Amino acid sequence: MYDKFSEFIKDKQHICIIQAENPDGDSLGSALALEDALVGKETSLYCPVEIPKYMRYFEGWSRVDIEFAWKADAFIIVDTAANILLSKLLDDPAIKNCLYNTPVFVIDHHETEPDLEFPYESIIEPMSSCCGLIYKILKDQNITISKQCAEDLLYGIQSDTLGLTTASTTAEDFRTAAALLDCGLEIADMEERRRELSKKSPRILDYKADLIKRVEYHLDGRLATVLIPFEDIQEFSDEYNPNVLILEELRMVQGVEVAISIKTYPDGKLTGKIRSTKPVADQIAGYFGGGGHPYAAGFRIYENYEETLKEIIGATIKALEITD
Repeated sequence: MYDKFSEFIKDKQHICIIQAENPDGDSLGSALALEDALVGKETSLYCPVEIPKYMRYFEGWSRVDIEFAWKADAFIIVDTAANILLSKLLDDPAIKNCLYNTPVFVIDHHETEPDLEFPYESIIEPMSSCCGLIYKILKDQNITISKQCAEDLLYGIQSDTLGLTTASTTAEDFRTAAALLDCGLEIADMEERRRELSKKSPRILDYKADLIKRVEYHLDGRLATVLIPFEDIQEFSDEYNPNVLILEELRMVQGVEVAISIKTYPDGKLTGKIRSTKPVADQIAGYFGGGGHPYAAGFRIYENYEETLKEIIGATIKALEITD
């Protein structure tokens, strides 16, 4: 079923595995699991930004490099098929040229239509996580899943499904998790390590309180938004992603059906992360050219905040009207 993956890697000597510029547990788990599974190949792990501290419970996080692997003879991109999430790469003419002229394989689980501008082969299958898809590929191709590979995959699945609790979680995810546990994992030990290395400092807890005070409610409380200016990104992102701090909290507020965090940057860029209790997140993101899943999506545009907020409210009204 997934023979194209084995065909792609067969004659490659040095494979670089690429994450997008917004790494999360699923992308990191995907990259590390593939690195482990590609026995006999020289591998490099690349991400255009450093892995945040709160994700460093993954044992191999330090192997992810911010220096591009120019000597690689193939690239595998995980957890995205969107140009906008690879803009740091494509803005560099040398890297862009490399992607155009070196074989590229994409593994992604998002429902959004791919829009990559360079040639590539792919396995793109809507699922709750990219790690879940990689598990299917490895099993189908009879590629050995070591204990460490299993741990990385399970961490990634847990990350994108919030511990197998989101609306996108399926029975298949539970079966995959059970199979990975059979590789010798101790789930309690994994969770203890994740909790220990994900702990918040007192200043991050104070910052979270500040974020909560900034929350604005619209549409009679059905939409909650919070603005995260670039100064916050500079000060706090390495220690803890502001989106992670606030979005799930907003989704738990009574009456809130859509929660959106909006980050602003000096170059005029604005990014939005969307979480919803109804299957509308991808519709709202799509209004701005973004995408994702029905309950979790995002977008990136160049527009001022005030105008964007008006458009967000309008797009949310239309999306909720469809589900009402």
